[in-house]
Amino acid sequence: MKFKYLLKIFSGFILLIIATPIIKILFSSSPNTIIKTAEEKEVIQSIILTFRASLWSSIFAIIFGIPLAYLIAREEFKFKKIIEGIIDIPVIIPHTAAGIALLSVIGRDSLLAKITGSSLIGTEIAISVGMFFVSVPFLINSVKEGFRMVDIRYENTAITLGASRFQAFYTISLPMVKKSIITGFIMMWGRGISEFGAVIILAYHPKTAPVLIFERFQNFGLKYAIPVTVILIILTLIIFIFARWISDKN
Repeated sequence: MKFKYLLKIFSGFILLIIATPIIKILFSSSPNTIIKTAEEKEVIQSIILTFRASLWSSIFAIIFGIPLAYLIAREEFKFKKIIEGIIDIPVIIPHTAAGIALLSVIGRDSLLAKITGSSLIGTEIAISVGMFFVSVPFLINSVKEGFRMVDIRYENTAITLGASRFQAFYTISLPMVKKSIITGFIMMWGRGISEFGAVIILAYHPKTAPVLIFERFQNFGLKYAIPVTVILIILTLIIFIFARWISDKN
């Protein structure tokens, strides 16, 4: 019984640290101010852009990240640990450094710009690339651990019964890691929405919500940055509570 109370005390302490700043900022602006801010064209555009760009990057990651996660989970090969380390690098390095690294690949002086004759800098594609780079480890690692929890014998049994390797993957393993895929997708989408460091280097304009919040704070102070922050928190909270609910249903 004492252990149970100890768990509750420690859990309550952590929740207090997380919840206090969120609750404080949610009540820092009047409902009137928040409604007026939510009606501003610049705010609407920045929030739609943020959610949309992160969604594109997350969908792209599902298409190409799931095969990589499956390969790492199922196969043993040379330099596997190095590849897993490379996947984790975007989480570790400062995200401004990530933005500069991406700038060398898609910037105006990059090989890509010289070949195509145009640069991606300052476009929604650049924003999605920045979001993808810093958040894709969340999806890959979630799906990878999901595949590792699926016994390989299920696939082998399907193969012995006449299924191809792809059919065994598609009909057996993939449905069994659906929850891991949804969890990884939610984590990646959320991380992309919050990205600032890499995005501001790749595309100051058009402005994502985090960049707009930073600009308003820098130019006009806390009073003008808080309403946009509140709107972003509320929308994110609603969407991800719903997404978690969907995940639990599956």
